[in-house]
Amino acid sequence: MADNNLSHAVEHYLQYIEVVRGYSAHTVKNYRRDLDKLIEFCSTHNIDDISRLNASLLRQWVATLSRDKLSATSIQRHLSSTRSLYKFLARSRSDLDDPTAGVKAPRTPRTLPKSLEPDQVNQLLNHPSETALMARDLAIAELLYSAGLRLSELVGANLNDLDRNEKVITVIGKGQKTRVVPVGGPALTALAEWMKYRPMGKEALGYDSPLFVTQRGKRMSPRAVQDRLRQLAIKHGMTQRVHPHVLRHAFASHLLESSGDLRAVQELLGHANIATTQIYTHLDFQHLAKVYDQAHPRAQKRSKRNTDR
Repeated sequence: MADNNLSHAVEHYLQYIEVVRGYSAHTVKNYRRDLDKLIEFCSTHNIDDISRLNASLLRQWVATLSRDKLSATSIQRHLSSTRSLYKFLARSRSDLDDPTAGVKAPRTPRTLPKSLEPDQVNQLLNHPSETALMARDLAIAELLYSAGLRLSELVGANLNDLDRNEKVITVIGKGQKTRVVPVGGPALTALAEWMKYRPMGKEALGYDSPLFVTQRGKRMSPRAVQDRLRQLAIKHGMTQRVHPHVLRHAFASHLLESSGDLRAVQELLGHANIATTQIYTHLDFQHLAKVYDQAHPRAQKRSKRNTDR
């Protein structure tokens, strides 16, 4: 007899996406958090059987999440996690209905990713490195902006992933997909400066050593990278909060503004779906609209007429 227990099904699914699909520990943790909330909700309704969960109950769950002040984006993610779970279960249970069918989360307002202007990037990066940690932090920021890497890709990179002769870095992105990304001259220079300080601490430096390490020679954690970037921005007088994804957004928006090649930007970012990359066309249009309002004579007159009314 098949095991219909919801908690067991969730554990089997999490093991599947970690071992078979190769999802990162961070992604698996997010799925677990979402599905644990589903299990908690079901337990309050005395449901522990995967076949008893239906659309009506899921709509109640969505309402509960909304009352708990979760954002529309978070609620959408919870539903997506549940949908993925039942899609996995349907592989071995053809009789199992998907309870998420027809269940909708609240609509989310379309928000543009925060980015940096080119002069802000220069403010962050155009500084000499006087210590090992300064050299490391500058190399991190330069590489994130030069190659548009995700945070997980950066911390997972090893020395042998960087080819300074070919001026590329090989990274492992979402779903364990490998891609090769060009690295610009300033980033290569910053990386070469950082290499002068290796090994760090008791680090046993080798070909497959981490690209970025702590003072003790251990691979940097995502949180450490985020904290160092924040401190780097503060040190150079920046008021905007700088984190790895801001530099990835800056890479994409600046490249698209200059080239207009959406497909190329998609490949460089490692987006599976071009719809994900298209957000940057909206960012580019916002920039153009701002220029129009500031520079076009009729736009200025229109603005003046509105203020005179």
